[in-house]
Amino acid sequence: MTPPEQVGAEAHYRALESLYAAAPINNLFESRLEIPEAGHARIRFMLDERYFHAAGAAHGTSYFKMLDDAAFYAANSLVTDRFLLTTAFNLLFTRPLGPGPVVAEGRWISGQRRVFVAEARLIDETGEEAARGTGTFMKSRIALAGLPGYRPAP
Repeated sequence: MTPPEQVGAEAHYRALESLYAAAPINNLFESRLEIPEAGHARIRFMLDERYFHAAGAAHGTSYFKMLDDAAFYAANSLVTDRFLLTTAFNLLFTRPLGPGPVVAEGRWISGQRRVFVAEARLIDETGEEAARGTGTFMKSRIALAGLPGYRPAP
């Protein structure tokens, strides 16, 4: 039998996945969020030439989007009542990304009350890290339950 707190957590993770899918910005990206457990998030992206700069590799805005989302959802998986806001984010680019699948892996590092710190890394289809980032996220006044797309399972 599954403990009630685990059932509640799973419902929250699925509701966050639904929230991600419902965000209008994500209509611009072929991507899918998975939250396997508290403090962890994984987003699978498919990059193509639409996201490239003039030199033929993924533009930095794509890196930021993928890293920020993965870190954000890793942190928000620990908060069941409020939407978090990114207050700072640092990026380290280690190699260019071309077309193909990319996985953004997010992991919560610290904070449990008002401010959360999480990190993320981008892994290309060969298993190489292409970038990493660390973000600071703060609880907002925005209730998750009031957001379109946040639908906990009954």
